[in-house]
Amino acid sequence: MSNKINPKRREPTAAAAVAAATAVVATNTSSSTGSSSAGNTSSANTSSSSSSSLSSAGGGDAGMSADLTSLFECPVCFDYVLPPILQCSSGHLVCVSCRSKLTCCPTCRGPLANIRNLAMEKVASNVKFPCKHSGYGCTASLVYTEKTEHEETCECRPYLCPCPGASCKWQGPLDLVMQHLMMSHKSITTLQGEDIVFLATDINLPGAVDWVMMQSCFGHHFMLVLEKQEKYDGHQQFFAIVQLIGSRKEAENFVYRLELNGNRRRLTWEAMPRSIHEGVASAILNSDCLVFDTSIAQLFADNGNLGINVTISLV
Repeated sequence: MSNKINPKRREPTAAAAVAAATAVVATNTSSSTGSSSAGNTSSANTSSSSSSSLSSAGGGDAGMSADLTSLFECPVCFDYVLPPILQCSSGHLVCVSCRSKLTCCPTCRGPLANIRNLAMEKVASNVKFPCKHSGYGCTASLVYTEKTEHEETCECRPYLCPCPGASCKWQGPLDLVMQHLMMSHKSITTLQGEDIVFLATDINLPGAVDWVMMQSCFGHHFMLVLEKQEKYDGHQQFFAIVQLIGSRKEAENFVYRLELNGNRRRLTWEAMPRSIHEGVASAILNSDCLVFDTSIAQLFADNGNLGINVTISLV
């Protein structure tokens, strides 16, 4: 089964935090004082009171942690203000990203001073912040030193449109990716089956060109991408790769094989498909895909069209 694929050219304040932290200490101290004054109660009552106190303390700490976290919200973008934390002359905070775009404090309109807020930084080191992808289902809570690294690889982060090029800015959950492709990229052809022929037309077009096709098998959808890039001094290279419309964990269940076959020659590449979470850019950068130049392409092309046999198998 084959189908022609036409080319596409690219086109909170410190005082509030300290007060909250003090409130935790005051609550614990008050509980201890109350327990001392009731020293003549029976052992049964004491045991019951202890259980109750522990339960209340657990719930109170969770609530207090949430209250402390809210003090770190940037008043401009509502993301968290994380160390190093700078404040205005009145003690108001704003995140580093927003601060670089402002000329005055967004809360009091006063001047933005380069005053380091060490008290808030100390509080931040004892608070766990939710992942910024919590709206997509992530339940992780992390100390600020681990937050950025986690979010960069979080499995719940939104998926970007997997089509090559940077023209489409769509992003969303995995279960809406195919719907987006069918609605916004209707020109992409989908073939059924684990063995197909990806036929790229007009491979001799100058400049950077992309060819894209979908393959559906084993209850999953795969995106086949062929990119032609001009590297240097007119030297052009082709990069062919298969992506799974799914997570990296799901991708581990499959292997794909790309094969150029003709004129008594054969060129084959076999690998695990990449998740669309990873994208093709890093694979191309590291040559972790089928790579060949124009002279190789001409050995297998027929009247400017190049057929690539694609086979997807279960591991």
